[in-house]
Amino acid sequence: MKHLRSPNGCPWDLEQTHESLIKYLREESFEVIEAIYSKDDNLFCEELGDLILQVVFHAIIAKERGAFGIKDILNSINEKLLNRHPHVFDENHIQEDTLENQWEKIKKSEKKCYKDIDVNLDPFLDAERIQLMAAKDS
Repeated sequence: MKHLRSPNGCPWDLEQTHESLIKYLREESFEVIEAIYSKDDNLFCEELGDLILQVVFHAIIAKERGAFGIKDILNSINEKLLNRHPHVFDENHIQEDTLENQWEKIKKSEKKCYKDIDVNLDPFLDAERIQLMAAKDS
């Protein structure tokens, strides 16, 4: 990807921005879902690769503007997993029935619950997310 975005790289790749790639990110996400339902592991593997390519593409664009890179994304994932699984990584072991409650408390402490709703996303996915968030808040 770095070579594709270099001055001697691909003109199309060089033109891309986070915003211009949204449709491809959405498309690849839906293709992963379709591959899951197809039960075709080869297709699933291929589509996951396409989705990861989108993540790498966005990370490179972000790095070019000095924001973050793929290492930062991976570190963020690692930190999130450690924080959300104290029952595994801390000495305090929690009962299984409280794990989901703890997970939700940790997620809420990380960010505001409803700020993630984006009117530009698929309306059915947003509706489902809103319902899940509302159910957890009640």
